[in-house]
Amino acid sequence: MKHLLALDQGTSSSRSIVFDESGRIVAMAQREFRQIYPQPGWVEHDPLEIWTTQLDTAREALAKAGLQAQDIAAIGITNQRETTVVWNRRTGEPLYNAIVWQDRRAEPTCADLRARGLGEAVLESTGLRIDAYFSATKLHWILQNVRGARELAERGELAFGTVDSWLIWQLTGGNAHVTDVSNAARTMLFNIRKNAWDEALLQALDIPPSLLPKVLPSSAAFGETLPTLFGQAIPIGGVAGDQQSALFGQACFDPGMAKNTYGTGCFMLMHTGERFQRSGNGLITTAAAQPGGQPQFALEGSVFIGGAVVQWLRDGLRAIASSTEVQPLAESVPDAGGVMFVPAFTGLGAPYWAPDARGTIVGLSRGSTVAHIARAALESIAF
Repeated sequence: MKHLLALDQGTSSSRSIVFDESGRIVAMAQREFRQIYPQPGWVEHDPLEIWTTQLDTAREALAKAGLQAQDIAAIGITNQRETTVVWNRRTGEPLYNAIVWQDRRAEPTCADLRARGLGEAVLESTGLRIDAYFSATKLHWILQNVRGARELAERGELAFGTVDSWLIWQLTGGNAHVTDVSNAARTMLFNIRKNAWDEALLQALDIPPSLLPKVLPSSAAFGETLPTLFGQAIPIGGVAGDQQSALFGQACFDPGMAKNTYGTGCFMLMHTGERFQRSGNGLITTAAAQPGGQPQFALEGSVFIGGAVVQWLRDGLRAIASSTEVQPLAESVPDAGGVMFVPAFTGLGAPYWAPDARGTIVGLSRGSTVAHIARAALESIAF
């Protein structure tokens, strides 16, 4: 019996799952990795840590399942989407930390693009709002602020990619610089109507096209792993951004079918079929996973902070020692006691798109406790 190995590279952890032919989980491994906050509004990951944790979990999952590389029909990859990695094509070394989708440092560039009147052009081509959430202005920031980046890029010595591209580069030993349409659609550089990089937007942000990966359908021959990684080469046969993967995994294949995911953030996607549909209520239009290469679209509502508020209670406020403690703490009080929590740590996404919004806790009284704050934090995920 052949199996599938899924690599799920998320914002908080790397996870690998082995499935059998019936889609049943055979084994799973997961590891958290560091969240790096150099200054307020900045969020980074170490690309090498992303790679090593993903590789380690893949090997661990195979070992738990008692399987070897020859038992795996193919690898599929899903990933945090807009997070931006730039690396040296010759050495494979990252030029800078990965700038995470939650990061807001590129907002001044976004404000400049809006002031130049590019909002409608971006929306019409990419389906997206101009926002620091997406990859384009993160990439621009690296080119403008990391020493030597611009010169190396102009000489064609650098590669850019979302996390899927970075993992594929590492898995194939640099033999494949590719992505799929669903990830390319999150860069704010990709024309989702034509399934092609948008030359005008590349020019507007002064991004050399040589940086960009080749874009493939979500089901395609993305390359093969180095034989040394798992004992023999394994083909990589499927790639999709995490939320488009969730839409596909929930069998939302037809227009009008929708899913809602609660993870680090909260994301609602509704399939719209082959129709590029613009929202009048603050949603964005994005490419759905496209196994056959035919354009497929979805409307998306993106909420930046969901489960990440629990991380903040643990790592920022230090109200809990582990994430599992939040539920009993919140349940130790009957309600939030009038406390309300808006976890706008990285601005507000849909439908407001307010990049300057910041987190707020209101309704505190002398009787408020950390339990009330914990309960308000969990309630904030719902509303």
